[in-house]
Amino acid sequence: MDIFSKAFAQEQDASDKLAHFRGKFIQKEENLIYLDGNSLGMLPSASPAFINEVVEEEWGRGLIRSWNHGWYTRAQEAARKLAPLIGAQEDEVIITDSTSVNLFKLAYAALKLQEGRRGIVSDELNFPSDIYVLQGLVKMFGNQHTLRLAKTTDGIGVSLDELDYQLRNDTALLSLSHVVFKSAFMYDMKKVTQLAHEHGAMMLWDLSHAAGSVPLDLNACNADLAIGCTYKYLNGGPGATAFLYVRKDLQEKLESPIWGWFGQHQPFDFNLNYKPAEGIARFLAGTPPLLSLSAILPALDLLNEAGMDNLRQKSLTQTNYLIDLFRHYLQPQGFELGSPEQEHERGSHVSLRHPEAYRICKALISPEVGEKVIIPDFREPDNIRLGIAPLYNTFIEVFEAVQQLKYIVENKRYEDFRREKENVT
Repeated sequence: MDIFSKAFAQEQDASDKLAHFRGKFIQKEENLIYLDGNSLGMLPSASPAFINEVVEEEWGRGLIRSWNHGWYTRAQEAARKLAPLIGAQEDEVIITDSTSVNLFKLAYAALKLQEGRRGIVSDELNFPSDIYVLQGLVKMFGNQHTLRLAKTTDGIGVSLDELDYQLRNDTALLSLSHVVFKSAFMYDMKKVTQLAHEHGAMMLWDLSHAAGSVPLDLNACNADLAIGCTYKYLNGGPGATAFLYVRKDLQEKLESPIWGWFGQHQPFDFNLNYKPAEGIARFLAGTPPLLSLSAILPALDLLNEAGMDNLRQKSLTQTNYLIDLFRHYLQPQGFELGSPEQEHERGSHVSLRHPEAYRICKALISPEVGEKVIIPDFREPDNIRLGIAPLYNTFIEVFEAVQQLKYIVENKRYEDFRREKENVT
């Protein structure tokens, strides 16, 4: 069968063993194709009822009593569900704070432990917020450290040789996104972690675009530290509570810079002298946002039920299919591939580059253009990111999205839209 035909996509969907998971997500618009799960995951069908129970029963009926009936240990409950998805022990993970706050806590702790080493290394493809946090730490430590950014030659990825050059032997910390937010370039976690350790550096991974989209094994890779959000492929909801990981043998050696009562050894003793809790709990700070924290649980159940290896297999099949369609239909229209060609170097989103990327995205989203409303996202300067979430995205959606992209550019429908950008792109 012709792989560039609609019938091929329909056949792939008919044989998809994970197809039933699509029905476990809320879809309010029949005419919508959602390809932005790499930025905000869809709402699981089980989440509204669960959150309603938390609000009406646990909060409304239980009131303060609910702290002794599940609330106090909810961060640990969520961590137990997340741990197998990232290849960690449950006592090495905690759900707390935001991604940036967790990065600050762990990077600070690493620099304190690595006192005397003055190098911090990241790359110029990293998410800007991560770079800002590292820049702030350089200033906080009295400008005694130097932040070096590994360079890219193609705007897609960074080579091991370039990382090796930037690491040198003065490096305290290497901090990278495992899957790059623009291009979906994916580092070899084991090789990069080993390289960092060869230079005496600690390794801190940002898993925001990796957790829930690619199989991870932090323990097998001997990773030191990791952080990540839960609102992308983990489907925890907008601004959902983030997570952090600290390898067990490092937990007692590291000091969190934020001393809050939930990270205290015995918080309800109300002792005025701080003593950190044992293990991973020492990286907690203030009272957790229970509603946000609770919203994560139903989605983690779905991911564990589906299995990360199964999800990765479908993701690779879908992203490879998308790239085949790109070559056939879109490359002749002036699009370029902004993601790695090789599947082992790619996460679960695909970036397509075009000089009119922003206005093309506006045309995709508009109900006045084409047969479907298609939601991707735009990233400067010319990236259209198509985030494929194998839990709920179908092959026919991939096919129809490519057809609409072709139609928009062939007919210059993007010219119907202004170049001025909205606040959120």
